[in-house]
Amino acid sequence: MMPTLKPKHRPFCFSVKGHVKILRLALSVTSMTFFIIGQAPEPYIVITGFEVTVIFFFIILYILRLDRLIACLFWPLLDILNSVIAAIFMVIISVLALLPETTRVIALGGVFGLLAGVCCIADGVLIYRKLLFNPSGPYQKQAIHDKI
Repeated sequence: MMPTLKPKHRPFCFSVKGHVKILRLALSVTSMTFFIIGQAPEPYIVITGFEVTVIFFFIILYILRLDRLIACLFWPLLDILNSVIAAIFMVIISVLALLPETTRVIALGGVFGLLAGVCCIADGVLIYRKLLFNPSGPYQKQAIHDKI
């Protein structure tokens, strides 16, 4: 019987964090598309477009494992901050888009924006839980007797 090698790490695209980020990207792109089609006010389009760009940046960062190469920044903290700020902006934009005087297409963009906001919160919670229960790198907690 041949021994099987256990991989050292799970690829980002097959992890829960990867699935949530890709779902967040898809929902944000869909929301932005509906805002563009419905000719929504420009801030709706700009904020969702900026969110799509940032999510795409983080997905590429994690797929290429650049977070391991660029160790001078604490990427999980930046990712949590991005998730919190994006959730706040997406919820505000989506609630404004769901006001009664908007068209159906803009309201659909608002619904997808709310779903993207929920995914932002889920993404931030996943990263926070990973940091809380499984710290890694130089930020890992060590017992005091290990330092002596």
